[in-house]
Amino acid sequence: MPQTPPPILIVEDSPEDFEATCRAFARAGVESKIYRCQDGDELLSYVQRTDRFSAPGAAPRPGLILLDLNLPGTDGRDALAVLKRDPELREIPVVVLTTSSDDRDIDWCYRLGANSYIQKPVDLDQYMRLIRLIAEYWLHTVMLPKGEARR
Repeated sequence: MPQTPPPILIVEDSPEDFEATCRAFARAGVESKIYRCQDGDELLSYVQRTDRFSAPGAAPRPGLILLDLNLPGTDGRDALAVLKRDPELREIPVVVLTTSSDDRDIDWCYRLGANSYIQKPVDLDQYMRLIRLIAEYWLHTVMLPKGEARR
């Protein structure tokens, strides 16, 4: 029996960027269910299953998190630090997908435990290609742990 692909969690405050990412995943043939958080506080509530995500099934454990850095409230840097400090959450791959090319952001995110750091292209065709590459690599190529948190 084919295994259901793990969900993807996109942490993005821009509705346009979120929709473009969803369209790109669909064009790449990704069958994963996609969830969205609009800021770092919502991300932390989702992965810790608190507040509106506390009901059973409200927050399935993502197989991949795409994280923007510049978010309202708790920004992506702070949320990444919390994720990667938590033994139950740190194995979830986090791909930082942001407009920032600042070396300090890149260094900081890798020090915190980001699995990848990618600058968003401004060209829509390049963005679609990038999301296809992310899907191919993170959803079809790498082997990820199937820890208790994913079940």
